[in-house]
Amino acid sequence: MKLIFAIVNSDDAAAVTQSLSKEGFSSTRMATTGGFLKMGNTTILVGVDEEKVQQVIDIIKEESQSRKVVIPTSTDIRFGGSMGAIPTQVTVGGATIFVVDVDRFEHV
Repeated sequence: MKLIFAIVNSDDAAAVTQSLSKEGFSSTRMATTGGFLKMGNTTILVGVDEEKVQQVIDIIKEESQSRKVVIPTSTDIRFGGSMGAIPTQVTVGGATIFVVDVDRFEHV
């Protein structure tokens, strides 16, 4: 058995879990906060037999979209002047997926 951790953008979480459910996979969603942009993420947990791992990953990839956002950069005052924030475009979204072995599973 494997446990899949998928960290996806909160905008994509409903589509991911609905598609997983449609294909017969149970999942658990947890609200999480991302690192560098402090944006809302959702961590989705799915326990599956090893032969189903790729199918789950494919569903997650299909439903997790990358998108571009504009963020302001910090001001630069190193040389005695000041600069206003300069907007920078970055790509966010997609999914970060971890697959780990499960040594023991019990349903009580």
